[in-house]
Amino acid sequence: MASPVSSASFSDCDILKRSMLEDDPNSNSSLSSELEDLKNPRWGPSHKGAQELAQLYSRGKRIQEMLSVVFAVALMVTDLCYLIYYFQLESIGVILLSGCAGIVSADFSSGLLHWAADTWGSVDLPVLGKNFIRPFREHHIDPTAITRHDFIETNGDNFMVIILPLGYMAFNLSFHPEDQIIRSYAWYCYLFLFSIFISVTNQIHKWSHMYYGLPKWVQYLQNGHVILPRKHHRKHHVSPHETYFCITTGWLNWPLEIVQFWKVLEYLIESATGQKPRADDFKWAEKRN
Repeated sequence: MASPVSSASFSDCDILKRSMLEDDPNSNSSLSSELEDLKNPRWGPSHKGAQELAQLYSRGKRIQEMLSVVFAVALMVTDLCYLIYYFQLESIGVILLSGCAGIVSADFSSGLLHWAADTWGSVDLPVLGKNFIRPFREHHIDPTAITRHDFIETNGDNFMVIILPLGYMAFNLSFHPEDQIIRSYAWYCYLFLFSIFISVTNQIHKWSHMYYGLPKWVQYLQNGHVILPRKHHRKHHVSPHETYFCITTGWLNWPLEIVQFWKVLEYLIESATGQKPRADDFKWAEKRN
C-alpha cells in the first residue's frame, strides 16, 4: 500500500504552491510562470474540463434540487413541531448529547459520501453520473465554482438525502402512541439534529471556499473550528485529493488520516475490483486544452 506523502502532512507553503489560489480565482497560480500553466490553466473557470462539466447541469437536475428543498423543509418544520410538543424539561441533557452525536455523525457521513463520489464512479454512469458525480469532478478543477452557485444548487442534494430520515420521523411521530414516542425521544432528537447538520454541510463547504463577503459570525465559527475552516479544507484541494474528506466540521479528518482510514478502504476496493481510485477525476483534470 505504498503511496506518496499525503497532502495532510504538507506545510502551509506546500499547500499554497500545489493548490489554486482561491483568493484570486481568475489566475491559475501566481507562483507558476510556466507557459503551459498560463495557456492551459490547471484550475479555475477557464479550465476546459470545468467548463464542460458546468454545461452538464441540466434543467431536470434543477427541478430535482428545488423539490428536494421544498419537501425537506416541510418535513423539518413538521418534525420540529412534534419534538417541541413532546418536549420535557429533563430532555435538555438528551438534546445536548444528541446534538454532539449528530454533528460528529454528520461529519463522518459527509466524509464517507465525499470520498465515495470523489474516488469512484464516472460522469458517464447513467443517472448518477451527470446528476450526482459531476459536481464533485467540477469542484476539483474549479473549486470556486461552488461560490457562484445559489442556495438551491449548493444545497439541493443534501436536502434530498435527509428526506428519508425526516420522513421516517414524521410518520412515527404522527402514528405511534405517545408513550412509545416519549421512550424514543432521544433517538428522534439525534435523527433530527443529524439531518439538520447534513442539510447545512454543503453550505459550510461553500463558506470554506469564500475569501470575500463572509459574515463575521461565519468567520468566528471557522476560526474556532466549530465549522470547516478555509485553511483546514485547503489540504483536500492539493492533487490528488486523497485526504481530509470530512466537510461539516472537519473534526474527524485528522484522526481518520492517522489510522489511514481512506487508504485502507481504497486498497481493499482496488484489490477486490481492480478499479483505480480517482481515475475519472484524473481524466477530467487532464482536459486542459
